[in-house]
This record gives sequence, C-alpha cells and structure tokens, in this order.
Amino acid sequence: MGKNRGKIQDQNMELHIHEGNEKEHEENYEEPLLDHEDEKLIKRALIDFKCKVEDAIHGNYLFGIPDTHPCHNQSTKEIEQLNEIKLWGVALMPSKPHEGTDTLLLKFLKLKNYVVHEALEKLRKTLAWRKEFKADEILEDNLGPEFQKVAYLNTVDKEGRPVFYHVYGDLKDKPMQYLEKMRSEENSDKFLRWRVQQMEKCIKELNFEPGGADSLIQVIDWKDFQGPHTKELRSVYRKCWALLEEHYPEIIHQYIIVNVPLRYYVSHSFSSRLITHKPSNKIIFARPGKVTETLLRFISPENLLVEYGGLKRINDNEFSLEHKVFELNLKAHASTHIEIPAPEVGVTIVWDVTVVEWDVTYKEEFKPEDEGSYQVVLQDKEKKGGERLCVRNSYYINEGGMISIFIHNHINKCKKVFYRYKTKPTVPTYLSYKT
Repeated sequence: MGKNRGKIQDQNMELHIHEGNEKEHEENYEEPLLDHEDEKLIKRALIDFKCKVEDAIHGNYLFGIPDTHPCHNQSTKEIEQLNEIKLWGVALMPSKPHEGTDTLLLKFLKLKNYVVHEALEKLRKTLAWRKEFKADEILEDNLGPEFQKVAYLNTVDKEGRPVFYHVYGDLKDKPMQYLEKMRSEENSDKFLRWRVQQMEKCIKELNFEPGGADSLIQVIDWKDFQGPHTKELRSVYRKCWALLEEHYPEIIHQYIIVNVPLRYYVSHSFSSRLITHKPSNKIIFARPGKVTETLLRFISPENLLVEYGGLKRINDNEFSLEHKVFELNLKAHASTHIEIPAPEVGVTIVWDVTVVEWDVTYKEEFKPEDEGSYQVVLQDKEKKGGERLCVRNSYYINEGGMISIFIHNHINKCKKVFYRYKTKPTVPTYLSYKT
C-alpha cells in the first residue's frame, strides 16, 4: 500500500501508555483519523483479504494444510463444514456473509497494519490455535471455583462497550501453598483456560454488526496484588496477556490498570512492549489516588461500581439507568448543598451520593415545612484520606419537607459530586403489622 500504508502504520504504532494522574492525558484512546485516500486503501485491502480468505476456504488451506496434501483427503461433509466456518459466531466465508464479517476481518487487517498476507497468516494461526485449544467448547468446561471471584462482567462504558473487571487482589488471602501451585504446568494451563473462558464469555456480549459494540474495556485491579506471594500468578498473567494479544485481535479496546504501585508502572509498561513486540497504545495506568477520576473518563457514574467511586451496585434493583444522575463541582475548601424536595407524605425517598476522592465532611438532615416541627439529623460523618465517600440512605416522609445534604471539602482541590434520588410508595411498618 506504499507510502499511505506506512502512514497508517505509523499512526497505529504511536505509543500512548498513559499514567492516570498526568494532566496531559485527559482523553481516552481514540482511533487515528484517516483521510479519504487512506479509507480507499483500507477498503481495497479488505476486498483483497476477503478474496484470499475465500480462496483459502475453497482450497482447504485455511488451517495451513492444502488440499493436495497426500494425507489429507476430506469428505464432502468436512468440506461443507469448512464452508460454514465461523469465528465468534460470525461467518468467515465472504460469499456467505454475516453482517459482522467485514468488521471481524478488519480486526485482523488492522492488527497487521493492513498487510493482507500477514493478516491471512494471523487468521490461520488463530483458527489453528482455537482448534487445538478447543476454544469453541471452552464455555462448557467446569474449571472449578478457584478464580470465580477474580473476574466479572458488569456494566458498559460511555460508548456501550462491555466492561470486564479482573480483581486480582481477591487472591491475597489465598494460602501460600495455593499460589505456589501455579508453578506446575497443569495449574498454569488451567488458569490460561479459565482466562480464555472468561474472554469467550465477554465476546458473547459483543455485536460485530455495523454500529455495534465490537470490543470491550478491560479493567485490571492490582490492589493488594503485590509481594513475593503473588510472583507465580503474575508470571501466568503475563502468559495470558501474550495469548490474548496473539489470538484476540482488537477485541480489547482499552486496558485500564488501576491501583498500580509506582515501582510496577515502568516495569509493566516495558514488559508489555516486549510481550507484544510493539508499543502499546491502549494501556492506561491509574495510581491509587486517581482510580475514580480515571475510570470516570470512560464509564458514566451510574455504570461505575461503588467500590471504584461510582453509583452502581451489584445485584441492585433500587435504581435503573432511567433515574437521572446529577453532577456538582465542589470547589477547594468550599461547601455545597443538595436539596431533595419531599412534599408528598406517605412515601420513602431513597438517594445515592458519591464524592470523587475523600477528605470531606458529610451531613444529612430532614427539614420539615412546619416551623414547629423538629429537624432530624440522618447522618453526620467525616471522611479522611483513604476513605471514599459513597452513601445510600432513605427516609420515610410522614410530613412535608426537604432532605438537605451538606458537603464540605477540606483540601485545596476541586472535586466532583454525583447524586440521584427517587420516591417510592411505602406502607408504614405499624400498618403492615395490623394487616
């Protein structure tokens, strides 16, 4: 593709390893903009790639074994199965296209900077690996409960991509003997199979059709994942990283690694370049004090989990995405008030409040409309460094009034406050007993 292909390659190879607390990196990873000439060349590369994929299927060398091989005589049924071959539920035969075929093939092209023969070789290797690894059947495998708490799929980012969490700190309480088992090849392979199983589950949530969410966000939490006791697991983790880069091209849109110790920042960014043999342009690191701020660049507060400073709670039916989230800016050494009207009697008001970062004073009161009634203090607390403020509370309204929330910022730094509330009909407890 000549000069233009080199231009595309340079753009895709640009290094963007971000540190979560650096001011100059405020935006998330975005695809490089392509001019009209580049788009024409990419379209031509896709057409060429589709022709070569179809030739490989018809010629029976998609897995690297041509039909002229003396030891490889396929039956009619096997040939028909090859013609119907799919990857992640998407048909690969261009003449029998799935709506997501172009999207999927473009992932392999982009990985190889639109060099068609290299993209075809990568596709062939991936299909051969999946066949040997039995990746298409891996969702049916029972790999045990050891790592079930480590990974979970929860919510979506601002663009609708699934967000997949890996919380390796959940292994910190495992006995030393358990972690040392990872030294064995058998247990190492089991962890790799479990990791591939999780990736296949995530892909089930993707949509390769035009306009669909065809990639995901990977949040990796390294909190409490330090010290010599996790050495073996970190070694296996690096193998997983290499495997995913090799056989799941462009499936992970962004890696966000949070709670990263300073000493690991440089070493991990360097090792990732060694593993992938190229600079990484999709990795963002967030030190412990910048986790919420970093994640909120990608995930809206209603979709960000409470433990990371958002409003989302697992298995929670109290609020839905239809409930509006309000945002306030809390200036340095300043205070703000949130007022929730409560004019209707016989209902319960429920509210969520999150303050990004800490060092705040927080107070809740119910102020009745009747001047002769008493104010009710609902909460009065102070959050110091290291304690993030995430509050959910409720109050039954037996007289008209207002929920008043006071927040004071103790430090010389602006903060964001997110909150939401709703009103729901409630039968008082004493009446429910009577019935």
